[in-house]
Amino acid sequence: MSVAARRPPQQDRARQTRERLLDVAGELLAEVGVERISTNMIAARAGLTPPALYRYFGDKYAVLEALGRRLMERQNAVLDAWLARHAPAGIAAMADHIGELLSENAAVTRAEPGAVWILRSLHASPQLVHVRLESHRHVADRLADACHAHLPRIDRAMLWSRLRLAVEIGFAADEMLYEEDRVSTDAVFAEVAAMLRRALLDLLSPPPDCGRG
Repeated sequence: MSVAARRPPQQDRARQTRERLLDVAGELLAEVGVERISTNMIAARAGLTPPALYRYFGDKYAVLEALGRRLMERQNAVLDAWLARHAPAGIAAMADHIGELLSENAAVTRAEPGAVWILRSLHASPQLVHVRLESHRHVADRLADACHAHLPRIDRAMLWSRLRLAVEIGFAADEMLYEEDRVSTDAVFAEVAAMLRRALLDLLSPPPDCGRG
C-alpha cells in the first residue's frame, strides 16, 4: 500500500462511493491524461468535496494505484476462470486455449474506464511500477502452479522464469494494440497465441541430454 493510500472501506455505501470515484478517475484519465488529472478534478466530477475524496485517497497517485489494482484484479479473475476451465486437462489443453485467454483479458481491459492511461501510468510513474510488477508476478505464479502440477520433474524456478517472460509478451502485445494501427488485432493475438502455445508444448519435451556421446 502506498504512503497516501487508504484501506478500502468496509461499509457498502462507502465502497460504492470509492468505486464511483475510481470510475470517474478512469473517465478523466481518458480525457486529460496522467499529468493533468488531479484530486480536485476527480472530486468535482464526482460531485464531492476534496476533503470527502481524501477520506479514500491521499493524492492522485493513490487514485492511480487503486485504478491499477482494480484493473489487475479483473484481469486476474479472467485468468482464474480460464485456469479452472483448462488447467485440469493438462499442458496441451492450456496451450490450445492461449488465444482465448488473450482475447478475454483484452476484453476486460478495454471495458475498464481509462484503461490505456491506467496502463501508461503503471509504466511511467516510479510510484506505481510495483503494481504492475506484483500483478505480472502473480500471473506467472498462478501459471507456474498450474503447469507444475502436470510437470513435477521440471525445475519450478526455470518454469516460472519461462512463464514470466510469456506473461510479459502477452501483456505487451495487448498494450501495443492501443497505439499501433498498422496491424490487425486478430492477427497479433493469433501470432502471440501460436508463440506461447509452442512455449508451453515445449515443456512436454525434455531437453536433449548434452552429456551423451
